[in-house]
Amino acid sequence: MASSPKSKFVVIGDRVSAWTADLFAHPGVQIGVIIFCIAWFALGLKTDLLTAALSILAITLTQMVLNSQKERECDDYRRDVALHAKIDELLIAMKGARSEMAGIEELDVEEIVELKENAQDQVETLEEELEDRGQ
Repeated sequence: MASSPKSKFVVIGDRVSAWTADLFAHPGVQIGVIIFCIAWFALGLKTDLLTAALSILAITLTQMVLNSQKERECDDYRRDVALHAKIDELLIAMKGARSEMAGIEELDVEEIVELKENAQDQVETLEEELEDRGQ
């Protein structure tokens, strides 16, 4: 999942989206919007204009939040892949480590659980052997 370089327009758009989403997530701004809506109704202004504006604002803010989430997920994926590569390298390099544990993140959940249970069984067996030797 290599990421291509972003154009300046996209970078600016990402920054504006993040700033706007953060701004509107602030409780003070949310209270301000509620007060604005109440004032709009109190002044008897046309509600269809307010409804249209709020709908457009909601759709736009939702898209901005989704764009930010997509960026975070791409970064998280990249970090996960790097972390797994590092762990795999350590597992392969360590004497006595089970090399089949390297890359298990690609297996099905059932296979991972089975490997974990096998590892736990081996630990229990080793502990029992150590206890027997100590007596």
